[in-house]
Amino acid sequence: MTRVKRGVATKKRHNKLRGLAKGYSKVATSRIKWAKNFVAKAGQNSYRGRKLKKRQFRSLWITRINAGCRAEGISYSRLIAGLLKAKIAIDRKILSELATSNPEVFSQIVAKAKAEL
Repeated sequence: MTRVKRGVATKKRHNKLRGLAKGYSKVATSRIKWAKNFVAKAGQNSYRGRKLKKRQFRSLWITRINAGCRAEGISYSRLIAGLLKAKIAIDRKILSELATSNPEVFSQIVAKAKAEL
């Protein structure tokens, strides 16, 4: 019987971990014990960040739409209610884009929503 030496597998695993920890400062990249913790924490943060990004963008879109609505003399909630009644299906991302870059089209949409209220 020959014994199994696991140096190659360990080295490969450590190198993979060092690659993930590349760019971290000081011991976070050089020491395996520390790097393992830092990489795990970074993974948790990035997972949470992907969820937060969606919330933050929706909030930004709503703020932009609200600003555009106020200029037209209507509140955000009344605009959304009017759009639902008028059966105009435009998502908030597109509405915010219209409010910032194309105000004349946005004002036409707001006028249709106002007509339904």
